[in-house]
Parts: sequence; structure tokens; C-alpha cells
Amino acid sequence: MARSQALQPPVLPGYSYVRALGQGGFADVFLYQQDMPRRQVAVKVLHAQVDAAAARALAAEADALAALSAHPSILTLHEASVSADGRPYMVVEHCPGSLRGYRAEPMEVERALAIGVRIASAVEAAHRAGLLHRDIKPSNILITAFGQPVLADFGVATVRAAGDADEIAMSPPWSAPEVVDHRSTGTVASEVWSLAATVYSLLAQRSPFEVPERRLPEPQLKARIRQARYTPTGRDDVPQSLEDALAGGLRRIPGDRYPTALAFAQALQDVQRRLDLPVTPLDVPDESWARTVAAPDPDTPRGPVRSTVPVASRRARGTSSEPAGEAPRRRRGIGVLVGLVAGVAAAAAGVAAAVLLGG
Repeated sequence: MARSQALQPPVLPGYSYVRALGQGGFADVFLYQQDMPRRQVAVKVLHAQVDAAAARALAAEADALAALSAHPSILTLHEASVSADGRPYMVVEHCPGSLRGYRAEPMEVERALAIGVRIASAVEAAHRAGLLHRDIKPSNILITAFGQPVLADFGVATVRAAGDADEIAMSPPWSAPEVVDHRSTGTVASEVWSLAATVYSLLAQRSPFEVPERRLPEPQLKARIRQARYTPTGRDDVPQSLEDALAGGLRRIPGDRYPTALAFAQALQDVQRRLDLPVTPLDVPDESWARTVAAPDPDTPRGPVRSTVPVASRRARGTSSEPAGEAPRRRRGIGVLVGLVAGVAAAAAGVAAAVLLGG
């Protein structure tokens, strides 16, 4: 629910307030300048009047990001704690853009494929750590200062074993039929669907089951998703091999889709090879990494977030699916990075951003 007036930013030791970035139902996002090391960061702060569930949600998001921040295609968490006035907050990297404006202009096939491979590798890493993202869509993909995509908003992430959550988090244009029908709160198969739907959206400037040139009411859109009749992107420069890969992730029956996010990413790599494009490396964590970051039991009691969360090195700790001799390309931004709330109006002059507030 939008708020007519932004909360006052909290006083945080070691940080100087710059401006507000966005508002959400249970949290606000502010731009701060960190004193040491000196950099700009996005700070997500819970409202003063929030219930215990909202505090647990922010703590869970911080835990998820802390576990996964070492992956080069996942938003970095710097710290999580509680302000002097009692508001939980977390500090994340600041990205200067996002893919929420995918409708504005068509994206090149080469770039859409590269983004698809990188984000699929991030989702595969989350799955190997035992986490489901549950809200994969263009606006949750931020762009670093070096132009690289990172997956954000783990606010509705859940432990895979806890698939029967009380509430279903969904963004219908990118949600699988079983999620739209409330038959599932999320599985690996539904995340494969969302990945394919996201790449499709970047190419077609609309989600897979929207009608070109027209926005459908949500009930009609959900009805089309339930039928899951694949419609080609309509672009002459999108080869049939890519249409087939996208269709393979958007099949109505979950068991008929690619079995993993990794398998979907590899299908996109095959398209790159067929088109004689540079093959985007996959940053796939090994089993030892997955064991060290495995999601905790959701029923384990925990106290309030009081101490800062240590953040792992940004260097990838996995293995690459690239053939020998093709070195993985590490690209992480260190400049001014801006976060915004997906689904919340942009604030501040000229800088696009998207750090989801959840709720």
C-alpha cells in the first residue's frame, strides 16, 4: 500500500543520508553514503509500525542474500541490523538501472540470451542452496554500473522444503499455471517457467500470454496462462531454436519443462552456439559450496537481527560450464548503484532503479 509521506530515514552510524528512493507496503528504501569504505548504498528500512511477520520476512531476505551474495549474478548484501529507533534494516549494493522498462524498446537477441544465462545460473545457485526465489520477473533484475544483470528481491524467497506456505507470492504475467491456480506456492519447475517467461518478455516487449498492443484484464491473462498455448515472439531475428527453448520452459505440465534452471540455461547456450555468438559462462556452484550456504530450517527459532551479517567474497566459488580455454568473465560494479522498488514509483531525478520492498 502506497504511503503519502515517506518515513524519516533512520540515523545509521557510519552512513550519511542522501535521499529517498522508494516506498512499499511495509518498508522504504533510501540512498545513503557509506563512510568507510566510501560508496553509495541502498538501505531498506521497515516501517515503525510493522508486525512480527514483516520483520521475519526482512530477516529471511537478509539471510537469503547473505547466503547467495558470493554469486556474481545476485544482488550483494552488505549488512543487516536494527536502527537505534528499533527499525530493522538491510544495506545492499546500489544499481543504476533495472529491466523494468523492457516494454520501451526491443532488446537485442544476443543481450537477451546473455541475461537469460546469467540469471538462470543465479537461480540454479539458489536452488542448490535450498531456496526458491518465487518472484522472477524483469523488474527484479537490476543492472550494475558495469552493465551486468543481478537478481534481486528475495523478500518472498522460501526454503524449498516449505513449499506449502500459507500465502502464494506471484506476479501473474510470469507465474506458472500451477501457481496461478493456487495449486503450488512454487517449485523448481515453476521457476523454470518464470525464467523462460522473463527472457520471452525481454524479446517480445510483453509477457508470453499477453495480447500484442493490448493489456488484458488479470482474469483473462490468467485464463491464457492456464491454457499455456505458446505464441512465438513475433520477431524475425529470433531463430526457431530460441523459440523452441522458450517454449520448452513454458509447457503447461511442470514435468514437461526443463528439469532445472541449469538445463534451461544450457538450452540458451546452445542457441548462442548455433548463432555463432559468444557463449555466456554459467557460474554453477559445486556441492561443497551448496552445503555451506544451505537454507536453515524455517521452523528454527531466531531472535531479532542485531548484529551485522557477514558477507562472503564477491568472487564466484563455483565451476563454469564453459569449455576449456573459455575463461569465465567476472563483472561486478563498484560505482554508484541505485535500488528501487518494483511496482513502486521511481523517485529522484533521472536515475532508474529497482530494489523490491516486498509485501
